[in-house]
Amino acid sequence: MSDREAPRRRVPGPARHDRPDRPSGRPRPGPGARPARRPSAARPTAAPRTIRLGSPRPRLRLVGVALTLVLIAFTVRLLQVQAVDASTYAAQADANRYVGAVLAAERGGITDRNGVELAASVDAYDITADPTLFTREQLKVDDGPEQAAALLAPILGKDQAELARLLRPANKELRYVKLASRQTPQVWKQIKDLRSALSDKAEEDRSTVNVLAGVLSVESSKRVYPNADLAAGILGWVNADGKGGGGIEQQLNKVLAGQDGKIRYAQSGGRQVPTAGSTETPAVPGSDIELTIDRDIQWAAQNAITEQVEESKADRGYVIVQDTRTGEILAMANSPGFDPNDLSGAESANLGNAAVQDAFEPGSTAKVMSMAAVLEENVATPGTHVVVPNRLHRGDRLFKDDIDHPTWYLTLNGVLAKSSNIGTILATGQLGKDQAEANEVLHSYLRKFGLGDYTGLGFPGETKGILAPPDQWSTSQQYTIPFGQGVSINAMQAASVYSTIANGGVRIEPSLVRGTEGPDGTFTPAEKPKETRVVSEKTATTLARMLESVVDDEEGTGTKARIPGYKVAGKTGTANRVDPATGKYRGYTSSFAGFAPADQPRITVYCAIQNATEGSYFGGQICGPVYKQVMEFALKSLQVPPTGSAPARLPVTFRP
Repeated sequence: MSDREAPRRRVPGPARHDRPDRPSGRPRPGPGARPARRPSAARPTAAPRTIRLGSPRPRLRLVGVALTLVLIAFTVRLLQVQAVDASTYAAQADANRYVGAVLAAERGGITDRNGVELAASVDAYDITADPTLFTREQLKVDDGPEQAAALLAPILGKDQAELARLLRPANKELRYVKLASRQTPQVWKQIKDLRSALSDKAEEDRSTVNVLAGVLSVESSKRVYPNADLAAGILGWVNADGKGGGGIEQQLNKVLAGQDGKIRYAQSGGRQVPTAGSTETPAVPGSDIELTIDRDIQWAAQNAITEQVEESKADRGYVIVQDTRTGEILAMANSPGFDPNDLSGAESANLGNAAVQDAFEPGSTAKVMSMAAVLEENVATPGTHVVVPNRLHRGDRLFKDDIDHPTWYLTLNGVLAKSSNIGTILATGQLGKDQAEANEVLHSYLRKFGLGDYTGLGFPGETKGILAPPDQWSTSQQYTIPFGQGVSINAMQAASVYSTIANGGVRIEPSLVRGTEGPDGTFTPAEKPKETRVVSEKTATTLARMLESVVDDEEGTGTKARIPGYKVAGKTGTANRVDPATGKYRGYTSSFAGFAPADQPRITVYCAIQNATEGSYFGGQICGPVYKQVMEFALKSLQVPPTGSAPARLPVTFRP
C-alpha cells in the first residue's frame, strides 16, 4: 500500500465544548487532514436607510396657537386704537401731520394820475418753520435749533440767537413761526438747495442730520418802488410786518392790504404732501390806489427843490403843485428825502412828509390873507394911500420893514408889492373900531383860509399849525400875525391859501387820491372834496391883480419868478425861523407862493426852504427861481396856453 493509501490515524483532540456540533451529514476531516474551509454565511443585501419623522401635528398645533395669540393681540390693539382711543389718536395724528399757514394777500399798487406805477408788489416768500421738527425727538440731537440758526442767519440777514429762540419756543406745541418776511425768490432757493443737500447727505451718512427739514415757506409779496425816492414822502413805505409805515401806505393800509387767507396742509419731513389734500381760504387782493399827482411834475418839483437845498446848504425844503380848479395835488416834493426800497441808510428826520408835518411861521406870504380881509371888509382898495414910516411903535415894540428906508408913500397894492410889514399893520388896523375888534375880524379870515385846522388830506402825522384865539394874542402878536409871524402853518396850508384866491375865493380841500380800483377792476372815485367860500370872486380877482405887481413891477420883490409869455401872480416871504431843536429863533424860512396864468389860473406852486446858510436867504432870491422852474414845467406839461392879456400894472406908489 502506498503512502497515500495508508490509513490515517485519528488522534483525539481536546474536547471543544464551546463550539456547536457540526451539522449532520457532513463528514469530519480525518487526522492530519487540512481543515476544510468553513463556508461563510450568506449575507443579506443592504436596504436603503429610512429616517422616520415624528408626527407633525404637535408642531402645527403650537404654531397655530402662537399665531392665534398674535392675532388676538393685534385685534385688541386695533380695537383700542379705532374704537376706545380713536379720537385721541386721530387728534395726535392730525397734529403731527398737518400744519397751517397764512396766505398773504397781494397788496394793491399805487399809480399816478396817468397810471404810471409808483408802488408795486413782486413775488416773495415768508420763511417759516415748524418748531416741533427741531426737537431732540425728531432730530436726535440737542442743538438742532442752534445748528439751523447758524445756517439761516447769514442767508436771511438775521441775528443767529434770535432765530434759535424762535425755533425753540417756550410753547412746545407751537407749530408755526415766521423767521423772515418777504424774502426774494433767490433767498428761498438758496435755503431749499441747502436743505436738499443736507437731506441727500443724511441718506448717505446716517450720522448726518438734516437740521433744515422743518424750514418751510409761504408765498408772499415784496413792496418795491420803481422810482426810488420819487414821491417817497407821499407814498411812505411798508414795514417788515407788511403794514404801511408812513404816507399813503399807512393812511390807506386797509384798502391796499386786502384780506389774508389761510391754508392747512399735510407735511412730512418739512415738505408738503401733495396727495394728502389741503384746506384753503383764498386771500383777497388789495385795491389799487390812483393818486392825483403827476409823476413828471413830481420829478420836476423834486429835482428843483433838491438842487436849491443843496446849493443853499439848507436844512430842508418843500414844493407843492396844486390844480387850482379841483384842489388836486399834482406834486408834493421834499428834500432831503429817502428811498423806501431801503430804509437802512435813511435818517429818521427825513422819513415822513415834511410838507404837511413841519409847522413854521410863513412870513410875508401870509400877507395875502390880511389883504383879502381888508378888501372883503371894504376898508380899503388897491389904490388906497398908505404912508409907511421907517419905524412904527405899537404896544411894547418898535416895528420895521426888512430894509431901512425913508418914508414910503405906497398904495395898498404897493404895500403888498414891496412886502411892507409896517404898511400891513396899518392896513389891518382898520378892520375894527379898536385893535381887539380888528384881531377878531382878521382871525375869522385866517380860519376860513384853513389856518389852525387840518387840510382835509387826513395824512399821517399832519400838523394843523398854531393859531391862537384872538383874545389870547400877545401884545406883539396883534401886530406880527398880520404879516405872518406869531402864527404857524404847514406848506400844504400855505399852498391852499393861494389856490383859494386863484379859484375865485372858494377854498377846495386839497386831495391826493383820485380813486381806487378793486380786484374786480371796478374803479371807485374818491369823494368830492369840501368847498368853502372864503372871499367874494371880486375880492379874489382884485387880489390876483395885486399879486401880479409883486412879480411884474420892478418895485416888486418877486421879479425872479417871471415866466415869459405868462402872467404870474405871486408873493415872497422871509420869516424868522423857530429852531425845532432849541425852540428859539435861528435862521429864516424863505418862501414863494403864486399861481399862473394870473388872469385864468390853472396851477398853484408853493416853495419853502428852511435855514439857508449859503448865499441869500430872501424868499424872492432862492425860492423865486424854484417857483419859476417848476411852474414853467407844469404849464408846458399840462399844455396850458399863455393868456396873452396885458399885465394889470396897478400903481405901487403915490405922490403925497
